[in-house]
Amino acid sequence: MSEEQATGAQRPIGIFDSGVGGLSVAREIRRALPAEDLLYVADTAYCPYGDRSIEEVRTRALAVGRYVQEAGAKLLVAACNTASGAALEDLRAALTIPVVGLEPAVKTAVARTRARRVGVMATSGTLRSDRFARLLSAYADGVQVLSQPCPGLADLIEEGHLDGEVLGARLEELTRPLREAGVDMVVLGCTHYLFVAPALERVLGPGVALVDSAPAIARRTAQLLGQAQQGRRDGAGGLRVLTTGEPEKVEPVVRRLWGEAVAVSGARI
Repeated sequence: MSEEQATGAQRPIGIFDSGVGGLSVAREIRRALPAEDLLYVADTAYCPYGDRSIEEVRTRALAVGRYVQEAGAKLLVAACNTASGAALEDLRAALTIPVVGLEPAVKTAVARTRARRVGVMATSGTLRSDRFARLLSAYADGVQVLSQPCPGLADLIEEGHLDGEVLGARLEELTRPLREAGVDMVVLGCTHYLFVAPALERVLGPGVALVDSAPAIARRTAQLLGQAQQGRRDGAGGLRVLTTGEPEKVEPVVRRLWGEAVAVSGARI
């Protein structure tokens, strides 16, 4: 490894989402790459992206992406399906660091379904994106894919509703069309939703499996760092969290989702 590569390896992996949901992706990256420092930006002031126009999401994604690159990140993970659907190509064109994006794991669900019926739970923004349309065109392969928009669900999770009656009632309502259709796979098309997977599994019943893309994103991140010889092998990586919202409100939710206390600082982007 050259001196330049060694210096680059010490830089953090940048991760962003409209809120705290992308911590589910950060968690998988931490498992795969325990020595890496992570710089996480929650654009909480504009959360959720899924209720905003594609142009507004694109503008915010580019602003946050540039901020993360200028903060010294060696790679950016757009840990948000809506942001990836609206701006992934723009981010890759605008930044000089590699950019890893998310998309709902439709391909995996289609490969595994026996009922030939798959549900996708996601924000309205993700489901109306051209990227999602191309995904269905490429991988649906004759399988019935039911797209279920989930307005308000990310907001509940941001507020710390990870279980309980309020969340349960909302999940019952949102999953009713999927249950009535008899799907046996449900794709989690928003990074927030993994944090309520136990409650979601109870509502959907034992015959339905959840499919999430976070492990694949962690593998891709490791692959890109390996190719660039910029991976860190030694030590225990840290987590730094910034928010465009109010740190005192975000910090308790981050602590609950991450499983340990993490200081949250403000960022003006």
